[in-house]
Amino acid sequence: MDCFAGPGPAAPIPLDEALARVQRTYGAVTEPEQVPLRAALGRILAEPVTATVNVPPVAVSAMDGWGYGKADSAAAEGAGAEGDVLRLAVVGRVPAGSVFPGTVGPGEAVRIFTGAPIPAGVDTVAMQEDCRAEDGAVLVPASLERGANIRDAGEDMTAGSVVLTPGLRLRAQEIGLAAAVGRSGLSVRKRLRVVLFSTGDELREPGTDKPEGTIYDANRYTLAAQLDALGAEVRDLGILPDRPDATRAALADAAATADLVVTSGGASVGEEDHVKRVVGELGSVDLWKLALKPGKPLALGRIGTTPFLGLPGNPVSAMVTFMLVGRPLVLRLSGAESAPAPRCLVVAGFDFKKKPGRREFLRARLATGPDSRPVAHKFPSDSSGVLTSMVEADGLVDMPADATTIRDGDMVEFLPFTGLFA
Repeated sequence: MDCFAGPGPAAPIPLDEALARVQRTYGAVTEPEQVPLRAALGRILAEPVTATVNVPPVAVSAMDGWGYGKADSAAAEGAGAEGDVLRLAVVGRVPAGSVFPGTVGPGEAVRIFTGAPIPAGVDTVAMQEDCRAEDGAVLVPASLERGANIRDAGEDMTAGSVVLTPGLRLRAQEIGLAAAVGRSGLSVRKRLRVVLFSTGDELREPGTDKPEGTIYDANRYTLAAQLDALGAEVRDLGILPDRPDATRAALADAAATADLVVTSGGASVGEEDHVKRVVGELGSVDLWKLALKPGKPLALGRIGTTPFLGLPGNPVSAMVTFMLVGRPLVLRLSGAESAPAPRCLVVAGFDFKKKPGRREFLRARLATGPDSRPVAHKFPSDSSGVLTSMVEADGLVDMPADATTIRDGDMVEFLPFTGLFA
């Protein structure tokens, strides 16, 4: 049911329902493109990557040491046990990247290095620090199990197996894995084109004159940085005046060239807040008002067919609602697989009370407690206009809608900023 259905104002909806709507309503809007591996960091994988080779391609030594045939050498005449060691004749040396030309026979060993192919006749590698070389021979531990310190062919990846699936947001490790199976480039989703602007006659551009009664616009800069971190291509339209005609023209123009339009301010219910109404005229508003603090006024919909996200004007509210709703929306539109923001349990180092019915995210910094467990210390102010709280905090304590009290020592869920800014 549409959240505006029925007479009277719509009730704020829970955050989980808003996120479910994002998953149901929006999908990937970007096309695939081929890029070199060095340009793939942070991009969304568009097609599966299949290994064309085994990794490793043959059995190799897992470390520097001495390779020999365990069963044959233990029984070979002349190998002999000297206490807890076997004495083996050294017959060669195998660096990484080379191949031993013959077969290592009973009672023989080769010096072998990490990554070097295992020669014929070798089934065990003894670590160099456990061995002693002397007079053309080497003493190796007699207690090693057969197969020790050898990586089998295909132990990491086998030819024909899918090693990376579409929707992955590529990190250094995925790029390295693609290189390991011989890929020099990858098919990724094109960057999401986002048009961004702020609304408000009280806003001024940083670095310009600021008459009395005005403030510098911080929201576009924090939001652009958050979008950049998600790999979006951002076009900044600046600050729009609080006029319906200007808002309508800007939104219509932005929607014609963007995959997503993001605004800050103008989504509330004041007489000068025109964004929500204009979006409804140009397209549809699918969601408005979250049962959330900070960040109640939030508009989600479409301008024509282009997705739209209208964020609150208060700087903390804008940042937090983008983290909680905007980030999943951007990743969804970009073709990324759905993944909840990471969270962990920490000890509350504060007391807090609220009324039931609205979910709250409390800004907090982490410290190590006397028992070495992380302890969350709440920022003193709950104001959504105190941007310093976002600098001094390490993340957000998630207080459920039906909860009314947090006591010092309680276990609480904590969302680190490191997982919300990327």
